Amino acid sequence: MSIVRAAAGMLYCTHMEKKIFVTRRIPERGIDLLKSKGYAVEVSEKDGVLTKDELITRLKEGAYDAVLCLLTDKIDEDVFVAGGAQCKIFANYAVGFDNIDLEAMRRHAMTVTNTPGVLTETVAEHTFALMLAIAHRIAEGDAYTKAGKYKGWAPMLLLGTDLFGKTLGVVGLGRIGSLVAHHAAKGFGMKIMYYDPKPNAEFEKEYGATFADLETLLKGSDFVSIHVPLLPTTRHLIGGPQLNMMKKTAYLVNTSRGPIVDEQALVTALREGTIRGAALDVFEHEPELTPGLAELSNAILTPHTASATEETRSKMAELAAQNIIEALEGRTPPNKIV
Repeated sequence: MSIVRAAAGMLYCTHMEKKIFVTRRIPERGIDLLKSKGYAVEVSEKDGVLTKDELITRLKEGAYDAVLCLLTDKIDEDVFVAGGAQCKIFANYAVGFDNIDLEAMRRHAMTVTNTPGVLTETVAEHTFALMLAIAHRIAEGDAYTKAGKYKGWAPMLLLGTDLFGKTLGVVGLGRIGSLVAHHAAKGFGMKIMYYDPKPNAEFEKEYGATFADLETLLKGSDFVSIHVPLLPTTRHLIGGPQLNMMKKTAYLVNTSRGPIVDEQALVTALREGTIRGAALDVFEHEPELTPGLAELSNAILTPHTASATEETRSKMAELAAQNIIEALEGRTPPNKIV
């Protein structure tokens, strides 16, 4: 029989069977799914990210069979050791897994999973929300109106940029990048240029898209949208030299990973008018912003919320929980990282 009690904002559960630790509060759908299997679930009571030392201490004391972790948790050699032999899986509540030390994962033969697919539509929508907002100067118009500066219609007030007929450069043609391109071509009549490790003839035929190297894409695009994973080869993929290749009228949108863009170089480019604007949902040193970025009127910033809808975050919780269930029942989780 399970015993559940709340104390100091924390959920405590005891059970003779499997124990699961969730490093931060997530939507209840995932927690309920784990409980429905008879697992004992403990959720961190901390209002924020656990430090590495806090996580290690908790794992050593808890003797957990599985850990549901977040992108903000750095899972490395020390953490895997702290998990012990009884810990069978670290289920990452994210599509990306740059917070996981993959070499350490392989050394420990640890099962690690992610949550792909369920957030594709939501992140693509957010990407377009940012693109439209920066092009049509929505944030500037909102602030201007709320400050009482609006005195009536004026022909030159806050002139923005149309998306129709412009060229969108998609950097990374994965699930999200492909869907952003779909919305752009089919919904907004945009031309598509894309950069990826290999060309996609079917995609090109469907959307009239052009495969290009990064330099050609940057020089020819009116909007550049980033959709590559964070790897050693993609860190600072967009820096000063690349920003200088872009049109002065161009916009940069990043809903992928912050370190892909050299944020200091971006601040300089925005200040000097090297490009017209940028819209970011991710940042190089999250949650800190590079000095000067927040003061720029030609930058729109959202706090890593591209997947933040009730529907999607609940689906992510359910998928992470299902990965844990599959692992603990001796099956291969559907989203195992290799």
